[in-house]
Amino acid sequence: MKKNLLLLTGISLLASGVSLGQQNSFAPQKKWPEQNNDAKFYTVSGERHGQSFFKKQQFPEVQYEPGDKLTFDTYHTPDVMYHWYQVWAEKYPEITELYEVARSFEGRPILQMTITNKKTGKHTDKPAAYFEGGRHGGEVTASESVLWLTQYLLENYGKDPNITKLIDTKTIYVRPQNNPDGTNMYLFSEQRNRSTVRPHDVDRDGLFDEDPEEDLNGDGIIHMMRKKAITDDEKEKANYILDPRDPSGRLMKRVFDGKGEYLMYTEGIDNDGDGRFNEDGIGGLDLHRNYPENWRPDIGRDETGRGYTQFGAGEYPLSEIETRSTVIWLLTHPNISVVNSLDTRVPMHLRPPSTSSSAESMFEKDRLIYEHYDSLGMSITGYPWAGDVYETYSTRGQFNRLTGDPLKPNPLFGHGPDFGYFYYGAVWYGDELWNNGAMKDYDGDGIMDDYDAMRWDDEENGSNGFKNWEKFDHPQLGEVEIGGFHPKFFSQNGPAWQLEGWIKKQSLFNLAMAMDLPQIEIKDVKVAKVGEEYEVKVTYANTGKLPVALDQAKRVKIVQEDRLMLEFDRALTKGFENAKVMITGPETYDKTIYAGYIEAGETKEAVFKVKVNQKEPVKGKVKLLSTRGGYVEREITLGN
Repeated sequence: MKKNLLLLTGISLLASGVSLGQQNSFAPQKKWPEQNNDAKFYTVSGERHGQSFFKKQQFPEVQYEPGDKLTFDTYHTPDVMYHWYQVWAEKYPEITELYEVARSFEGRPILQMTITNKKTGKHTDKPAAYFEGGRHGGEVTASESVLWLTQYLLENYGKDPNITKLIDTKTIYVRPQNNPDGTNMYLFSEQRNRSTVRPHDVDRDGLFDEDPEEDLNGDGIIHMMRKKAITDDEKEKANYILDPRDPSGRLMKRVFDGKGEYLMYTEGIDNDGDGRFNEDGIGGLDLHRNYPENWRPDIGRDETGRGYTQFGAGEYPLSEIETRSTVIWLLTHPNISVVNSLDTRVPMHLRPPSTSSSAESMFEKDRLIYEHYDSLGMSITGYPWAGDVYETYSTRGQFNRLTGDPLKPNPLFGHGPDFGYFYYGAVWYGDELWNNGAMKDYDGDGIMDDYDAMRWDDEENGSNGFKNWEKFDHPQLGEVEIGGFHPKFFSQNGPAWQLEGWIKKQSLFNLAMAMDLPQIEIKDVKVAKVGEEYEVKVTYANTGKLPVALDQAKRVKIVQEDRLMLEFDRALTKGFENAKVMITGPETYDKTIYAGYIEAGETKEAVFKVKVNQKEPVKGKVKLLSTRGGYVEREITLGN
């Protein structure tokens, strides 16, 4: 890891201006568009049929240069976040390790930090949790939550006894930015996208990214356009009316085609002349549909036309380096029991399954553990929903607001939580922060929607979340109006003054799960002479609140069963029946006690039998190995 960190100093952390030592790198140093203060345009990499450069923007909600103190009344760019991670790596070297885990599609570093007390053992010898943000480039609140948690852990180590114990005995892995390409584009231009900036043919017309959104009125934000239906063709398609609940005439309501008075578009023009606006912008792949569990091909790639497809799935499972780096890291670190990979904007503790009901596809014991965390999470965050993707998430609105039909369970494929449980066998959440400003049910209809968000914006947010409609002469549509909710810092992420409240609550839930990690401990080792042999009785326990393996983890063999071993100097055990020390029990050749999987709060015993063929005392080690419970050892002495 130190080697990786040295590479970061010379290549990756160019924007921070902080060096970890005096070593210099002779590698070429690339300056990214967000780091070039002289550039007026932000350029996105990749070959596409549409525009790749956009006017550079800076939003008042975002901090673009690191300050003297980290605060959470503003959003932070990836470089500002990386600055603080490097500061922490220098300030807390005994409990942190900062390293580059991968490079993004455009080649930016994806940094990760390991947090554990190095003096109490290797990070891989301890139970672990992993927290990730930034997978969806525009969902920047998620990254801020990981940043907040990192600061909270480091600054409270040695002060808060619970945090101190956590870092002494466990490992926390944090990755604040898993998609720095998308996040930088989001924060430095008017553009938005779902995930990666890799060119993608969203509308299946053979062209890549040919129809992006445009900032037509030059205010730096992509709003909505509304057009009054005038022609017969427009009236046939019109599917919006002014919402009667809003006397100001700002809020729009969706109705059936032909029943409306307005047409709605995102701000921009129809670049490819197909009658649709902005349907194929920068990128379009979805890193959260690219996981290998229950992956399905992207839309248009089912040759039968009768199967399931999944929008944004990618060319194949793990086709995207950002997703692949997460999966490979986790698979090479099976000590991780708890994961939360964060998104926005449904306030919900979101978990597996995504393609079937919990009762149908989860082991009951595992389901009960998840349901416990559903309840715990809601008690900490106050989110209105917690549960699985297939049923709870899909039906949370109860009925379709356009048709009135009741909502039904709906599958989501290639989803992270399903990989997390069914493939990786962990407690894995994909929590969603923020609520689009719908803080309370102002009209008492039992639903918190855009009307409630508008009321809250007017009463509590100075009406800063909504742009009043302004007339604009559109080159293709004629007279339109541009306005609506702020897409970046009201709809998808909250106003900056709301940020810390949300990320703190989410972090405290993540911390609560980390506190529950399994923890194996050797409670006692008793040595007794029984006839010609010694009995070594080992009493051990799982003092954590999670088992060392979910039942699903046992099924897919992501964890090995717990093992106990008794180790002596090799010189003493060689020679078979003539050896000075012979382990007679267990009788198996490898002399390992395979002890199954210890449950939370459970205590077990294991007995070794040893014959010593010398008068001098013999020293040895009892070793207890658990994939997710950790590794511990205890020295023993046989003989006087």
